[in-house]
Amino acid sequence: MEKHPVELMLKGYGLTTAEMTYRLPDHCHVLNTFVWQDYDLAPDYPRLFEFIEFWHDSIEGPLHSVRFTHRKQLSAGEWRHVVGEFDLGNFSRGNLRLH
Repeated sequence: MEKHPVELMLKGYGLTTAEMTYRLPDHCHVLNTFVWQDYDLAPDYPRLFEFIEFWHDSIEGPLHSVRFTHRKQLSAGEWRHVVGEFDLGNFSRGNLRLH
């Protein structure tokens, strides 16, 4: 079962984006790019390296280079549980609901 991105972020995952530059199989002097994106764990990046191994084993175009960036968008300390909500459509004292 695929996990929700917020659940992954709370477990320390961040969004990793990689740009793969590879050679075309029939034209080895021509380079092309492919962009890959997934939630991954820094500093080991297991999902990124798993994809690079898959590319190496299964795709004919050999990799020339890989550039990547990682952004941890949310940490457990930044998450907070909200216990109230305001109805802005009809803002009055009676519209505050607590759960």
